[in-house]
Amino acid sequence: MSDKSFSLINHKSGEQLGLETSDAVLGPSVVDITKLYSEQGVFTYDPGFGATACCSSTITYIDGEQGVLMYRGYPIEQLAEKSSYTEVCYLLMYGELPSKQELETFDQSIRNHTMLNESFLRFFNGFDHDAHPMAMVSGIVACMSAFYHDTTDIQESAHRDVFAHRIIAKIPTIAAAAYKHSLKQPFVYPQNQLGYCSNLLHMFFSVPTESYEVDPIAAEALDLLFILHADHEQNCSTSTVRLAGSSGTNPYSAISAGISALWGPAHGGANEAVINMLEEVGDPKNISKYVAKAKDREDPFRLMGFGHRVYKNHDPRATIIREMCHRVLEKLGQEKDTPLFELALELEQIALKDSYFIEKNLYPNVDFYSGIIYQALGVPKSMFTVMFAIARTVGWVAQWREMVRDPESRIGRPRQRYIGPGQRDYLPIADR
Repeated sequence: MSDKSFSLINHKSGEQLGLETSDAVLGPSVVDITKLYSEQGVFTYDPGFGATACCSSTITYIDGEQGVLMYRGYPIEQLAEKSSYTEVCYLLMYGELPSKQELETFDQSIRNHTMLNESFLRFFNGFDHDAHPMAMVSGIVACMSAFYHDTTDIQESAHRDVFAHRIIAKIPTIAAAAYKHSLKQPFVYPQNQLGYCSNLLHMFFSVPTESYEVDPIAAEALDLLFILHADHEQNCSTSTVRLAGSSGTNPYSAISAGISALWGPAHGGANEAVINMLEEVGDPKNISKYVAKAKDREDPFRLMGFGHRVYKNHDPRATIIREMCHRVLEKLGQEKDTPLFELALELEQIALKDSYFIEKNLYPNVDFYSGIIYQALGVPKSMFTVMFAIARTVGWVAQWREMVRDPESRIGRPRQRYIGPGQRDYLPIADR
């Protein structure tokens, strides 16, 4: 605790409520309200938890005003330039960048866990081919506890480690199997000589009848996207993982809950919404019309992929990914029809110069560029959120591991402000 104090006035009694604050290493201090109800009989009220710190964490720091994102103290710009997704996974889970030997050992462990129990593959046949891939992925991950119950004792550090390595290694294989099932194509087994993202692309796009060579630009783009999406503090899905995990449930169930939360269009579906928006605009000549619609408060149309709830200046991930987006379009866009990509680039330029967008800080965010990249890589819209889930799994795992070891952790139990009827007496049905 710091020596600072904070006061509230009880509106019923007029009594002053003294509250202590705790300082953070970076960012706002927090007001300790843990005894507010027991001593004063009042709750705090914060719909959406926009001003509530639900935990103390050492993993990710965001400064939305300045456009800062750091993993374990390392700026995202440095990690995106110099690191790999596998190295970032190690950093998020263990708190420090690995030595060469530590990274090689960790990477080999992930490669050794990529295969699925054959029974899992039979599970996919229970889904209709047009089932949404997120439904399949969430369901399969939840079922993992039935196959890997030897690692569900959350109090055992060795169990937590094996679980972490398994889920990070197998989530691409699960995602690829869901994709192949939707295409009615044979499942493709992982190739452990390939790197993490190359292996994913191989499982997605290869078929048994032909040879397939992973494009290095595609693998590099995917690796960058995964680094940028690996964690993002206490967002909806991460908070869901922590809340589910706080009950002591097995970690596979907690991760499955996070996947389900991510599925929501207000969370993980934003990059898919960007492509839908571009398809609605349709042609560069329609851009001015749709920009005008976006400015009209009475019009429900919104330009998706611009602005961010947390970042009030710019999204640092978007600055990083913009260059990669252009590289991908230059390399891969030459091989296919590109009107949607050309439309996106023109819309980007207009938004970066329009005073309306500049004044409201509505700059292109990471979802704007990631949707375009996924489209260029040949990933269908139905798989966009799945790709997000693959990248974010390590963040969920790191947050879950931190929560389990936190001595202050207790089962999550938000309270409410009740505004329903007062006490009423039951009436027999004949008297109603």
